[in-house]
Amino acid sequence: MTDPELEPLLVLEPLAAFLDEAGLGTGAIEATELGDGHSNVTYLLRRGGERLVLRRPPRGPLPPSAHDVLREARLLRALEPLGLPVPAVLAVCEDESVIGAPFYVMPFIEGHVLSDSVPPRFGEDAPGRIGEELVDTLVRLHAIDFEAAGLGDFGRSDGYLERQLMRFNGLLELNATRPLPDLERVGEWLAANLPDSPPPTLVHGDYRLGNVMLALSEPRVVAVLDWEMATIGDPLADVGYMTAMWSEADDPPNPVGDLSPVTRLPGFPPDETLARRYAEATGMETNALHWYQALAFWKAAVFLEGSFKRYQSGTTVDAYFAGLGEGVERLSQLAQEQAGLT
Repeated sequence: MTDPELEPLLVLEPLAAFLDEAGLGTGAIEATELGDGHSNVTYLLRRGGERLVLRRPPRGPLPPSAHDVLREARLLRALEPLGLPVPAVLAVCEDESVIGAPFYVMPFIEGHVLSDSVPPRFGEDAPGRIGEELVDTLVRLHAIDFEAAGLGDFGRSDGYLERQLMRFNGLLELNATRPLPDLERVGEWLAANLPDSPPPTLVHGDYRLGNVMLALSEPRVVAVLDWEMATIGDPLADVGYMTAMWSEADDPPNPVGDLSPVTRLPGFPPDETLARRYAEATGMETNALHWYQALAFWKAAVFLEGSFKRYQSGTTVDAYFAGLGEGVERLSQLAQEQAGLT
């Protein structure tokens, strides 16, 4: 349900005019919000015989540099010709007067984003194959020559971890709705135990099972989604996040990992198996994986504290955000455990 006092996320008449000019469908628009994403907003648009997907930022106020959908669209346009499974970008609108924010439009892709079950047609060996596909797709992303792809200016190639700590410490100060001394302590530990980074690659920044789409008939990745946090940086940050958000049967609740609780089911490999497959494919050492996992939980807690703040201010009615008061504390506890602070 949408609060009638909130600004609309879509304004259909000017959107229809924009789509007309772009040659995307005809007639009235039927819009339905898509997915379990709780950051940038994604809509399925039905228009004539066309099915399109529109992506735009959430309502403000927003942290500086966050939710930049134009940057995200630029990255997708660079990656799609390279054969990485990403959505094509059909149109980009920089003019905020059309729907109240910039946005871009993609084709609708058929597939499964797994939540709490595995499609029976995937077969009995699906859990292991899903883990392999998730890792192998990340290996392909990290192997891309970002300079050759025209993305050399997409982020600085040095000091990624230091900048992440600086940025998220700043966001913690900006987002905090209450004292969060445990998160401050984890931030201090991360800075004091900074590992040496491998050579920089493109990093997704939010790489987890819930942000990939699998084919309808088999556990094969057909699209990697939600690129808003992508940049140039330390590839092991993606590995740490992927494994931290891969919940196992006996893991405590996790408001990010449990967006895909399917990995708690029998047959799914432990996160160590995913990390080992990545290391074997790339030759990278993963000895400091616990540091990167602590970073993942800490960043998720800081980011979701900002979402909780938006919920408290009334700029979003997303029910997921209502539980983030306790959810941020759970992520903080997980970060402390990885850091050895408990």
